[in-house]
Amino acid sequence: MSLEEYKGVFTFAQQVDHKLEGVSFELIGKGKELAKDLGVEVTAVLLGSGITDLADQLAEYGADHVIVVDDPKLENYRTEPYAQALAGVINEFKPEIMLVGATAIGRDLGPTVSARVKTGLTADCTQLDIGQFPLNADPADAKQNQLLMTRPAFGGNTIATIACPDNRPQMATVRPGVMIKCEPEKGKKADIIEFKPDLTENNKYVEILDIVKQVKKTADIMEAKILVSGGRGVGGPENFSILEDLAEVLGGTVSCSRAVVDAGWKPKDLQVGQTGKTVRPNLYFAIGISGAIQHVAGMEESDIIIAINKDESAPIFEVADYGLVGDYKKIVPALTEALKSVKESA
Repeated sequence: MSLEEYKGVFTFAQQVDHKLEGVSFELIGKGKELAKDLGVEVTAVLLGSGITDLADQLAEYGADHVIVVDDPKLENYRTEPYAQALAGVINEFKPEIMLVGATAIGRDLGPTVSARVKTGLTADCTQLDIGQFPLNADPADAKQNQLLMTRPAFGGNTIATIACPDNRPQMATVRPGVMIKCEPEKGKKADIIEFKPDLTENNKYVEILDIVKQVKKTADIMEAKILVSGGRGVGGPENFSILEDLAEVLGGTVSCSRAVVDAGWKPKDLQVGQTGKTVRPNLYFAIGISGAIQHVAGMEESDIIIAINKDESAPIFEVADYGLVGDYKKIVPALTEALKSVKESA
């Protein structure tokens, strides 16, 4: 493998039902930062059927080029045709970096493609940088301009930085909600490159017999501007009504920690943390949440964090902007009533 042949930052633009997922724009935003450090451009890879019209959205969010693979076999996600398509793009265009969202689709597609193109992949990254490897080596002995891929390891108890210095592309899946989208440039048009890889049906193709769509009954906490999050310290599912009252008066949404989901009090769609969702609200209430590193990893980028906990030594206070030590059953209702009074008098 000649590493010099590989140039550019590529991102996988995931679309479902002709709608681009938010992580697609987040990857382009991060890709622009990496590309600037390397002096290259960002190319989004769009796979599907009848999806060429989505290319301009990717351009508005910063993609310099969009490779479109438009084929009826890609109408719905299936591992084999999508893997053939993305591997075909990589083999043809030879990107230096390939980023994929760590969604249900990305976590299936990324590792499959990395094996096809004989490179490594770092999963569930929370940070990406360009630097030297090994990190602490003398610069004269280190390899420069490497993608440094950072992710939680050992259950979130430590952070690992991983590189892939001897193979290309350098591949990573990136958690949704971690990277920041660029501000869209309305009206920007894409430089579209149409590509037709060889999609060959084989015994790995599956047949989709039926697609059952379930209407979500829970809010998308990743889009919420205000989150009122409860943990094990709330005491039980019936007590979440106290948090719901606060969320209602603030115009926010209730979320929770993993302990709450494991106890069956709330659905997983509301879970914040390393094994849940990464959120960036303007205001985040952490109520009865101890502040384990796995939870903090999912909410530490919130603009303002307010923690309420009986334990004054709880780790959550280390990341909170404001902390209240006491019984949330007294504090939260009092706060809710005060906010109601302010709204009524406004």
